[in-house]
Amino acid sequence: MSSFAAQSKNELTRVESPPCCRRAELSALVRINGTVSLHRRSIVLDVTTENAAIARHIFTLFKGLYGIHPEVLVRKKVRLKKNNVYFNRLTEDAKRVLLDLKILQRGHGDRLTQTEGIDPELIRSSCCRRAYLRGAFMASGSVNNPDSGSYHLEIVTTYQDHAAAICRLMNRFHLHAKVIERKKGYVVYIKEGDKIGEFLSIIGAHQSLLHFEDVRIMKDMRNSVNRLVNCETANLNKTIQAAMRQIENIRLIERELGLDQLPARLREVAEVRLKYPEITLTELGQMLPGGKVSKSAVNHRLRKLDEIANQLRRHTEG
Repeated sequence: MSSFAAQSKNELTRVESPPCCRRAELSALVRINGTVSLHRRSIVLDVTTENAAIARHIFTLFKGLYGIHPEVLVRKKVRLKKNNVYFNRLTEDAKRVLLDLKILQRGHGDRLTQTEGIDPELIRSSCCRRAYLRGAFMASGSVNNPDSGSYHLEIVTTYQDHAAAICRLMNRFHLHAKVIERKKGYVVYIKEGDKIGEFLSIIGAHQSLLHFEDVRIMKDMRNSVNRLVNCETANLNKTIQAAMRQIENIRLIERELGLDQLPARLREVAEVRLKYPEITLTELGQMLPGGKVSKSAVNHRLRKLDEIANQLRRHTEG
């Protein structure tokens, strides 16, 4: 995960919210990062994360909402970077919590089944919808560092129905989110820079949003400057090539015909162009005898010289 994503998640653990929002947020965290197992015919819930701040936040949510203290376990990953993995474990109260968070529901014969998608009760109000997305992002979200070459934000979840529900929830905020399947689950993603900025604002990551927008503005400015420089360079190259062609034609006329054989206006512009090959057409017009000949008039005279040079070439080739 990029340091920008980690900083964003750490910021989100400090967002203050009312109990209804904390419940929606915890439901998303448990739904994505929770694992349910049976031990001695009792339900055990483990909520895992590699982020210490998020682990503390999950503990605080359980304590604040349900008055319970999960058992906290820390293990070292065996593979890859060997980061710590933090477990918030519930045993006695797991069933009650899972039912209240609308992750499990009672079916026929009091049988427990997993809730499909996101229960509407959790996200009835706009603040709770924002909180659910905040929890989902803390659980499995990632976002590219804005200094990188592309914009990409995603949330990963195991189940297709849950991914589709998160995508619909995002698009209630007009975020243009989409879903794609990967080997280990389903990914809800946003590719547009401005929509990623809106998402960060929606979930309450305001400091991260400011940094994200600052980098975007600087990148846009650099791109604009590069476009202007490229445009100026292209125009300069065209000007230089045109001037070289004009001088070549004037030299040909001078050799084959003689500049003194040209009409006065053409002779004047030819002599000044030979003397000052690097100046623009506007500057050339100001240096002609009498001065202040317009750019279009200078261009017209140079085209006449081009025509004379081309006639001389055809005559020579013939």
